Amino acid sequence: MTGITDKSPKTSSKTSLSASLRRAFHRLRSFFRKDPLDHELNDEMASHIELAMEEYMRKGMPEEEARRQAMVRFGGVQQAREQHRETRGLPWIDVLGQDLRFTFRTLARDRSLTIIAILILGLGIGANVTVFSVVDTILLRPLPFRDPQQLVWITGNKGVGGLSGMTYSVDAYEDYRAQNRSLQDVTAYFPFYGQGDYKLTGYGEPQPVNGVMVAGNFFELLGIQPKLGRSFVQDELIKGGRPAVLLSEPFWKRQFNGDPKIVGQTINLNKTPTIVAGVIPATFDFGSVFAPGTRMDIFVPAVMDDMREWGNVFSLIGRMKPGVSVGQVQAEADMLIPQFYARKTHPEYGKGYTGTVWGLKEYVSGKLHRSLVVLWSAVGLIMLIVCVNLSNLLLARSAARSKEFAMRSVLGARRSRLVRQLLTESLVLAAGGAVLGLGIAYAVVTWLAHQGSIALPLLSSIRVDGSALAWTLGIAVVAAVLFGLAPGLKMSSGDLQESLKDSGMGASSGRKHDRMRSILVVSEVALACILMVGAGLLLRSFLHVLDIDLGFRPSRAASMQVTYDDGNKDENRGPILENMLDHVKAIPGIEAAGITDMLPLDRNRSWNLFRKGRDPNQKPDTGTYVQVVTPGYIGALGMRLIKGRDFTWDDSTHAEHAVIINESLARREWPGQDPVGRLAVANGEDSRVIGVVADVKETGLEIDPGAEMYVPVTQNGPVGAELVVRTSLPPEALAASVMKVLKQMNPGQPATEFRSIQQLVDHSVSPRKFFVLLVSTFAGLGLLLASLGIYGVISYSVARQTQEIGIRMALGASRTRVQAAVIGKTLRLALIGIVLGGAASFVMARGIASLLYGTEPADPLTFVGMVVLLGIVAMFAGYLPARRASRIDPMIALRTN
Repeated sequence: MTGITDKSPKTSSKTSLSASLRRAFHRLRSFFRKDPLDHELNDEMASHIELAMEEYMRKGMPEEEARRQAMVRFGGVQQAREQHRETRGLPWIDVLGQDLRFTFRTLARDRSLTIIAILILGLGIGANVTVFSVVDTILLRPLPFRDPQQLVWITGNKGVGGLSGMTYSVDAYEDYRAQNRSLQDVTAYFPFYGQGDYKLTGYGEPQPVNGVMVAGNFFELLGIQPKLGRSFVQDELIKGGRPAVLLSEPFWKRQFNGDPKIVGQTINLNKTPTIVAGVIPATFDFGSVFAPGTRMDIFVPAVMDDMREWGNVFSLIGRMKPGVSVGQVQAEADMLIPQFYARKTHPEYGKGYTGTVWGLKEYVSGKLHRSLVVLWSAVGLIMLIVCVNLSNLLLARSAARSKEFAMRSVLGARRSRLVRQLLTESLVLAAGGAVLGLGIAYAVVTWLAHQGSIALPLLSSIRVDGSALAWTLGIAVVAAVLFGLAPGLKMSSGDLQESLKDSGMGASSGRKHDRMRSILVVSEVALACILMVGAGLLLRSFLHVLDIDLGFRPSRAASMQVTYDDGNKDENRGPILENMLDHVKAIPGIEAAGITDMLPLDRNRSWNLFRKGRDPNQKPDTGTYVQVVTPGYIGALGMRLIKGRDFTWDDSTHAEHAVIINESLARREWPGQDPVGRLAVANGEDSRVIGVVADVKETGLEIDPGAEMYVPVTQNGPVGAELVVRTSLPPEALAASVMKVLKQMNPGQPATEFRSIQQLVDHSVSPRKFFVLLVSTFAGLGLLLASLGIYGVISYSVARQTQEIGIRMALGASRTRVQAAVIGKTLRLALIGIVLGGAASFVMARGIASLLYGTEPADPLTFVGMVVLLGIVAMFAGYLPARRASRIDPMIALRTN
């Protein structure tokens, strides 16, 4: 073999590839040289024709005849140009350009329909992108920490029973940190912080500052580097060490104008000179992750030796070793934590006290998983309704353009080209809707990110990012295909030649169009029905939640953080607070006033209480929520005193310890007996039960109240001070007067504002309110789109049947009968949609049963209400076309062709 004629498959493949590349390059080069190539082609064709003319003229033909014969021999000049253009350049781009130009001209001619379609698409896509951004942030996106999949949350008591039941003591934290083998490290923070626990002085008026104590390795374990400065060092973590603080970036900018020189300087916190060690970047929003709906200004080092005797004070976070699973960490915690309690603080709890380990992401947002899936499904239904609505619009439009398509078909346009033209129009409309939808989503998402009152985790970091843009592109393309599919199918299945023969208005479309449009309307009503039932059930649940007996009256009550100086002497506290409250109650408009260290639905802790004489080794059912209060607090908050009496200032340090309990605790410790006057052991102290109050919702409106007790501030050290007032006037009208009194009593009182007790209730229900609001909005939008769809179909049907209606009226049909016929058709379509949607709603309702409170999935009021509302809307949507039909002049209609 010489190799000269080597035609092996490998060589042939290389040759073919090379030829393909050359052709591709040539086409690409030609695409950008259209005009020169056209000139060259024209010159070449002219040359061919002239040569042919000369040949004919040499044979003796006259010039004109020679030219004609040359042209006949050459063939069609225009066809030759088109064939040549198809072999060069990128013809699909040329075709696309032609389609786009034609589409823009067509949409510009039909401006009203274009605007309506883009508006509908914009609303649908905007809602979708907004919900996607929420779902992506809360469920899909990893937490903003280093290797977040390795982080776990370790909680006690299976995550229930209040903060004291879910947290650990300093000894337990240190013991577990030292002994476990499945975690790289364990860190902790103090979750019992309150608003304004710290006071910043030296910068004008004393200011309340929100702060949280964290372990020294807190930021290191999470993988967060300070934006400026450093984290805490050992000297700042020991008893008697140097006080230090880390600032959050928003607080640093707000309070210190973002001055980088503040790092290393000393500020006064709670009258203590404190060095600013650094600034934590805004990418770490403590409240957004660990306490949704709260704002954190500063981070303070937790000094273990100072907190060792405080009881359960730490929430624990661990970082797993590579290759370790949550299950392995759980198995180890099941062994270590009971061992610790068995040999140390509470031997009686050893067998029952365990730790529960969660993936941190699951703990932060897992509870919202089902709600977000429901929300995402609702917005998906909205998108389907949008597509159905647009399909109806474009179907009617394509029927009206049937003659145009028939003419183009006769002139040589292939059916695929016509279908492609319709899809191009759909894509252009979808692109317009996507741009509008992105604008809507950006505005809504930006607003949501600044709604600190909504207690949803990670909400402050919600944004329209690259993922949202990709999602927008995806749903825009899918929507374009969906709503462009029906007109395209009709175009591909219809007889265009017949359309060209028809001349009447109604003949341009047939009953097939009516059937398809009716099917679309029925689908639209059914989808709207599902949305409305879902929204109705969630709304009914929300109303049930709002009707819950809180155990106190939030209306006309407000609270304010106060400070006082008792010189760290218990005996001074009572007279100081009594004097303060006397002055506050003397302000006109103040009906009652009292002080507590913790408000219900805000934060909580628990102590132990059992009746005197009970076996102390018997484990209580659960901890008992406790509040340290002053006389008058029960009345100021609007609680109900069932038996006994309120505290008085005589319940002092020298008097017998007193305690007020709630009904649940009374039933637990003295079932069937009157507890007033009996002795209990409260936090290790013998205490006399002096009263019983109604149960108060301490941790959430949908959570059953547990055991609660109230102890007097004169006998127990509080961990904060919240002034609660009940007024006959708006609290904000009294804020200045109250602040003036507080300033007179204590010049160091920070400038705080009243927050209404109703805000605490609203904050507690804000996640449910958020979901109900969105789903209800989607349901309303779905109902509006369904009514537009019904109106469009009936209007189109009336217009197409003008002649028929005219004939019937000429033969004696009354206006009432014509109206009844049109409305009857409307109601038939709506009824079919309601029946189908109602059946699907039953299935859907069972799926969201776990989200309902006080409402059955088959709630008859919701279903009946849905039927009535949809029926009324359908009737109204059909009435306007019916009215128009009844006003048709028979003579004019008969002349119409």
